[in-house]
Amino acid sequence: MAERPGRKPRKARTAEVVRTERLTPHMQRVVLGGEGLADFAADTCTDHYVKLLFGPEGVTYPEPFDLERIRAEFPREQWPVTRTYTVRAWDPEHRELTLDFVIHGDEGLAGPWATRVQPGERVRFMGPGGAYAPDPAADWHLLAGDESALPAIARSLQALPTDARAHAFVEVSGPEEEQKIDSDVEVVWLHRGDRPVGEALLEAVRGFEFPDGRVQAFVHGEAGFVKELRRLLRVELAIPREDLSISGYWRLGHDEDGWQASKRDWNARIEAEQESGAAAA
Repeated sequence: MAERPGRKPRKARTAEVVRTERLTPHMQRVVLGGEGLADFAADTCTDHYVKLLFGPEGVTYPEPFDLERIRAEFPREQWPVTRTYTVRAWDPEHRELTLDFVIHGDEGLAGPWATRVQPGERVRFMGPGGAYAPDPAADWHLLAGDESALPAIARSLQALPTDARAHAFVEVSGPEEEQKIDSDVEVVWLHRGDRPVGEALLEAVRGFEFPDGRVQAFVHGEAGFVKELRRLLRVELAIPREDLSISGYWRLGHDEDGWQASKRDWNARIEAEQESGAAAA
């Protein structure tokens, strides 16, 4: 029996903060640059993401930074933790990587970092990953999500051909969180207010009259409403799996560490339940 190849070591990149900008009351933009992006590329998927690395306060790592070495030599409580963010834009000419952060005051790790970080500071990250891009062969496109999915939805809309048909639904807390997107597609902005996250989005998509033809759908955000929209698309409307990009970016009551630890099992259980429903439909 041939030996299985060893796991490829994960390479961490180092970038510098170029500038920051508050886009809306709860959305902060951070633009990264520097020599660490010399061989970086994020131009094949519109949902490209990177995993930012945050070390515990007071912990210093040896240079050059080597994540595998850190995990071998440092106790687990001193390992960097990761936070995942969509690539809002990548400018290869100027080597600038743009990330947008949802801000909840002092809550969380990456959000507070994004609000206080200054130009010139360094940040380490891994990636990019990614799997989705609008298929020009689709008859029309459906994009739906909350604030966490807004960077990917916006980038996807900007990547669509000018003659593409698309319908986009984005739920945000209120009108002050709407953003201008450089696209001919009219975004349906849904204002959450005091309602549970995803409730307005579910109502809007369920009440939408789906056009004829093959649809390619991108649905991301809080795991609870993503589950319900997946049932609608996969089970009730019998849209093929290959035409769906659906995933929970986060889950109420969980930080990213807790959600990522349980996400695989959650997705597998939901997919099994709904695939059996789709087969029976």
